[in-house]
Amino acid sequence: MNISVTVNGQAHTLDVEPRLLLVHLIRENLNLTGTHIGCDTSNCGACTVLLDGKPVKSCTVFAVQANGRTVQTIEGVAENGNLHPLQEGFWERHGLQCGYCTPGMIMTAKALLEKNPNPTEDEIRWAISGNLCRCTGYVKIVEAIQYAAEKLQAREKVEA
Repeated sequence: MNISVTVNGQAHTLDVEPRLLLVHLIRENLNLTGTHIGCDTSNCGACTVLLDGKPVKSCTVFAVQANGRTVQTIEGVAENGNLHPLQEGFWERHGLQCGYCTPGMIMTAKALLEKNPNPTEDEIRWAISGNLCRCTGYVKIVEAIQYAAEKLQAREKVEA
């Protein structure tokens, strides 16, 4: 089945099996391996990407469901070669240890900050509740997202 999908701003037309999952399209067909496969059951969130700006667990979405739509992966988050404030926040606030969950966490947090630029700690914790991290106690992840929110708000003030 032929599909057309825009991934990280680049249009792709691909011939895929109807049963192909979006995560496999991203990793195997497009060679974007930042999206991780964790559990294949939608429990961990490691495979989270943005589909038309909304976070989805790409292990639960068929590639054909992305036909005509826009996907953003972790590879599309950096801006002009510079880390996005979320990526920077995870680095500066030590929001990662092994890093396996980090791409999914960042994509979920990105959607949150686009919808709510000034979330409370509880709102952040609720937003990332579908993303599991086996290494941290989430405190540093929350701090990383708060860091990014502050940095994005400061950037908007400068640009205004």
